[in-house]
Amino acid sequence: MELPKIFIIFANMNKIKNIKVIAFDADDTLWDCQSHFEEVEKEYAALLEPWGMPNEVSAALFSTESDNMPLLGYGCKAFTISLVENAISFSHGEIKAGFIDRIVQLGKSLLKLKATPLPGVTFTLQQLADSKLYKLVLFTKGELLDQQNKLNRSGLAKYFDDVVIVSDKTSEEYTKLCHNNGINIKELLMVGNSFRSDIEPVLKLGGYAAHIPFKVEWKHEAMKAYSHEHLVTINNISELINILQPE
Repeated sequence: MELPKIFIIFANMNKIKNIKVIAFDADDTLWDCQSHFEEVEKEYAALLEPWGMPNEVSAALFSTESDNMPLLGYGCKAFTISLVENAISFSHGEIKAGFIDRIVQLGKSLLKLKATPLPGVTFTLQQLADSKLYKLVLFTKGELLDQQNKLNRSGLAKYFDDVVIVSDKTSEEYTKLCHNNGINIKELLMVGNSFRSDIEPVLKLGGYAAHIPFKVEWKHEAMKAYSHEHLVTINNISELINILQPE
């Protein structure tokens, strides 16, 4: 059994009560994802060095991704298309086919991430699943096949009662999540690393959230965190066991 590296008992922390469904984000909450994207971006910037500095490449890529997001959404495939499109634009059409092929291979490498569970994840999910006190749902956004494959490679699928993959985590999707599970929003606890996608929408609806900041953050998810009576911020997912109080 995996043991968490951080397992702190908070004697004075307010307990979260009356939760029936715990929803978990996937990337950078259950396994490392963003750091791999950043490594690919570094290699990508090196390939485009003849046409500009790394910071210029990154800024142009961010703009291209932002423009493509309404049409392509999130995930490795959308990212790869943006890599190619930006390379052509940034190089003013000068980039050769061999470079484009290398860029495509960089993007495809992200589809093969090991998705190794972060410290404390397997232990915590097993404890919560064994308790039979909560319905556990993987609630994540991105490309369907990619997210399904990462979940399968992680070995964590057996702990979840349901898996929901959406194109974006909107208020409507959180409301639908509650409806499909027969609960009201105050019976939902959302666990994730992104304040923008995992935390704020749930708080605004009246639900509960556990924020676990990750070591790196995608620029598109950047948002200043704030305190809230329905929010706890923790260092490790294993701390969930100490803040949940069953009915």
